[in-house]
Amino acid sequence: MMEKVIMDEVTIQRALTRIAYEIIERNKGIEDLVIVGIKTRGVHIAQRIAHRIGQLENATIPCGILDTTSYRDDLENHQKQSNKPKSTLGLDLTNKEVIVVDDVLFTGRTIRAAMDAIIDCGRPKRIALAVLVDRGHRELPIRADYVGKNIPTSKTETVRVHLKEKDGVDSVVILKQ
Repeated sequence: MMEKVIMDEVTIQRALTRIAYEIIERNKGIEDLVIVGIKTRGVHIAQRIAHRIGQLENATIPCGILDTTSYRDDLENHQKQSNKPKSTLGLDLTNKEVIVVDDVLFTGRTIRAAMDAIIDCGRPKRIALAVLVDRGHRELPIRADYVGKNIPTSKTETVRVHLKEKDGVDSVVILKQ
Protein backbone atom coordinates (compact mmCIF):
# COMPACT_ATOMS: atom_id res chain seq x y z
CA MET A 1 0.00 0.00 0.00
CA MET A 2 1.40 3.41 -0.99
CA GLU A 3 1.08 6.42 1.30
CA LYS A 4 1.25 10.03 0.14
CA VAL A 5 1.35 12.94 2.61
CA ILE A 6 -1.13 15.63 1.54
CA MET A 7 -1.01 17.93 4.58
CA ASP A 8 1.67 18.29 7.25
CA GLU A 9 1.53 19.98 10.67
CA VAL A 10 2.05 23.51 9.31
CA THR A 11 -0.50 23.07 6.51
CA ILE A 12 -3.10 21.75 8.97
CA GLN A 13 -2.48 24.64 11.37
CA ARG A 14 -2.86 27.19 8.55
CA ALA A 15 -6.06 25.55 7.31
CA LEU A 16 -7.63 25.58 10.79
CA THR A 17 -6.62 29.22 11.34
CA ARG A 18 -8.20 30.14 7.99
CA ILE A 19 -11.39 28.27 8.96
CA ALA A 20 -11.46 30.15 12.30
CA TYR A 21 -11.24 33.52 10.50
CA GLU A 22 -13.94 32.47 8.00
CA ILE A 23 -16.29 31.42 10.80
CA ILE A 24 -15.87 34.80 12.53
CA GLU A 25 -16.42 36.69 9.26
CA ARG A 26 -19.49 34.76 8.08
CA ASN A 27 -21.13 34.89 11.51
CA LYS A 28 -20.23 38.59 11.90
CA GLY A 29 -18.57 37.79 15.22
CA ILE A 30 -19.05 35.03 17.76
CA GLU A 31 -22.43 35.82 19.30
CA ASP A 32 -24.43 32.60 19.91
CA LEU A 33 -21.64 30.53 18.35
CA VAL A 34 -21.25 26.89 19.43
CA ILE A 35 -18.73 24.48 17.93
CA VAL A 36 -19.46 20.75 18.01
CA GLY A 37 -16.91 18.09 17.08
CA ILE A 38 -17.88 14.66 15.80
CA LYS A 39 -16.07 11.83 17.58
CA THR A 40 -13.17 11.12 17.35
CA ARG A 41 -10.87 13.35 15.33
CA GLY A 42 -13.57 15.93 14.67
CA VAL A 43 -13.55 16.67 18.40
CA HIS A 44 -9.85 17.56 18.40
CA ILE A 45 -10.23 19.70 15.28
CA ALA A 46 -13.26 21.46 16.83
CA GLN A 47 -11.31 22.17 20.01
CA ARG A 48 -8.44 23.65 17.99
CA ILE A 49 -10.82 25.86 15.99
CA ALA A 50 -12.66 26.99 19.15
CA HIS A 51 -9.33 27.76 20.83
CA ARG A 52 -8.13 29.78 17.81
CA ILE A 53 -11.40 31.74 17.61
CA GLY A 54 -11.12 32.34 21.35
CA GLN A 55 -7.60 33.74 20.88
CA LEU A 56 -8.72 36.01 18.04
CA GLU A 57 -11.85 37.29 19.80
CA ASN A 58 -10.59 37.16 23.40
CA ALA A 59 -13.50 34.93 24.44
CA THR A 60 -14.35 31.35 25.35
CA ILE A 61 -16.29 29.48 22.68
CA PRO A 62 -18.54 26.62 23.83
CA CYS A 63 -17.27 23.39 22.29
CA GLY A 64 -19.15 20.10 22.51
CA ILE A 65 -18.53 16.47 21.64
CA LEU A 66 -21.01 14.62 19.44
CA ASP A 67 -21.25 10.84 19.08
CA THR A 68 -23.34 10.02 16.01
CA THR A 69 -23.23 6.22 16.36
CA SER A 70 -26.85 5.72 17.42
CA TYR A 71 -28.06 8.07 14.65
CA ARG A 72 -26.36 6.29 11.75
CA ASP A 73 -28.60 4.95 8.98
CA ASP A 74 -25.97 2.53 7.69
CA LEU A 75 -25.67 0.26 10.74
CA GLU A 76 -26.70 -3.39 10.59
CA ASN A 77 -30.35 -3.98 11.55
CA HIS A 78 -29.40 -5.66 14.85
CA GLN A 79 -27.44 -2.52 15.84
CA LYS A 80 -30.28 -0.11 15.12
CA GLN A 81 -32.67 0.93 17.84
CA SER A 82 -36.02 2.48 17.04
CA ASN A 83 -35.97 4.53 20.24
CA LYS A 84 -32.57 6.16 19.96
CA PRO A 85 -31.11 7.69 23.09
CA LYS A 86 -31.04 11.47 23.16
CA SER A 87 -27.65 12.96 22.39
CA THR A 88 -25.47 13.54 25.42
CA LEU A 89 -24.04 16.77 24.03
CA GLY A 90 -24.86 18.65 27.22
CA LEU A 91 -25.45 21.98 25.46
CA ASP A 92 -28.73 23.71 24.64
CA LEU A 93 -28.42 24.55 20.97
CA THR A 94 -31.71 26.46 20.66
CA ASN A 95 -31.19 29.63 18.59
CA LYS A 96 -27.44 29.03 18.37
CA GLU A 97 -25.13 29.23 15.38
CA VAL A 98 -23.82 25.65 15.43
CA ILE A 99 -20.67 24.71 13.57
CA VAL A 100 -20.35 20.93 13.20
CA VAL A 101 -16.73 19.84 12.74
CA ASP A 102 -15.39 16.59 11.28
CA ASP A 103 -12.06 15.45 9.92
CA VAL A 104 -13.06 14.08 6.49
CA LEU A 105 -16.24 14.66 4.48
CA PHE A 106 -16.90 11.66 2.26
CA THR A 107 -20.43 10.25 1.66
CA GLY A 108 -22.23 12.71 3.96
CA ARG A 109 -23.86 10.01 6.10
CA THR A 110 -22.02 10.98 9.30
CA ILE A 111 -23.10 14.60 8.84
CA ARG A 112 -26.74 13.57 8.30
CA ALA A 113 -26.55 11.61 11.56
CA ALA A 114 -24.93 14.61 13.28
CA MET A 115 -27.78 16.88 12.21
CA ASP A 116 -30.32 14.46 13.69
CA ALA A 117 -28.38 14.39 16.97
CA ILE A 118 -28.13 18.19 17.04
CA ILE A 119 -31.88 18.62 16.54
CA ASP A 120 -32.35 16.42 19.63
CA CYS A 121 -30.41 19.10 21.58
CA GLY A 122 -32.63 21.99 20.55
CA ARG A 123 -33.52 23.97 17.44
CA PRO A 124 -30.44 25.87 16.27
CA LYS A 125 -30.70 29.11 14.36
CA ARG A 126 -28.34 27.61 11.77
CA ILE A 127 -26.12 24.56 11.33
CA ALA A 128 -22.91 24.90 9.32
CA LEU A 129 -20.23 22.32 8.56
CA ALA A 130 -16.46 22.64 8.84
CA VAL A 131 -14.14 19.84 7.70
CA LEU A 132 -10.41 19.53 7.45
CA VAL A 133 -10.65 17.49 4.23
CA ASP A 134 -13.40 17.21 1.61
CA ARG A 135 -12.67 14.19 -0.56
CA GLY A 136 -15.87 14.13 -2.64
CA HIS A 137 -18.05 11.08 -3.44
CA ARG A 138 -21.20 12.34 -1.71
CA GLU A 139 -24.21 10.02 -1.39
CA LEU A 140 -26.37 12.73 0.19
CA PRO A 141 -26.86 16.40 -0.78
CA ILE A 142 -24.47 17.75 1.86
CA ARG A 143 -21.63 20.23 1.40
CA ALA A 144 -19.16 21.82 3.77
CA ASP A 145 -19.34 25.54 4.53
CA TYR A 146 -15.70 25.64 5.67
CA VAL A 147 -13.06 23.38 4.10
CA GLY A 148 -9.40 23.07 5.02
CA LYS A 149 -8.50 21.32 1.77
CA ASN A 150 -10.38 19.72 -1.13
CA ILE A 151 -8.66 16.47 -2.09
CA PRO A 152 -10.13 14.71 -5.13
CA THR A 153 -9.82 10.97 -4.57
CA SER A 154 -10.90 7.73 -6.13
CA LYS A 155 -13.21 5.46 -4.16
CA THR A 156 -10.38 2.93 -3.85
CA GLU A 157 -8.20 5.43 -1.97
CA THR A 158 -8.39 6.05 1.76
CA VAL A 159 -7.83 9.43 3.41
CA ARG A 160 -6.35 9.25 6.91
CA VAL A 161 -6.12 12.20 9.27
CA HIS A 162 -3.52 11.89 12.01
CA LEU A 163 -3.70 14.35 14.92
CA LYS A 164 -1.23 14.84 17.76
CA GLU A 165 -3.93 14.36 20.38
CA LYS A 166 -4.76 10.87 19.09
CA ASP A 167 -1.85 9.74 16.91
CA GLY A 168 1.15 11.74 18.12
CA VAL A 169 1.60 13.55 14.81
CA ASP A 170 -0.35 15.97 12.59
CA SER A 171 -0.72 14.86 8.97
CA VAL A 172 -3.21 13.93 6.30
CA VAL A 173 -2.29 11.03 4.02
CA ILE A 174 -3.84 9.23 1.10
CA LEU A 175 -3.42 5.45 1.06
CA LYS A 176 -3.49 3.83 -2.37
CA GLN A 177 -4.00 0.12 -2.94
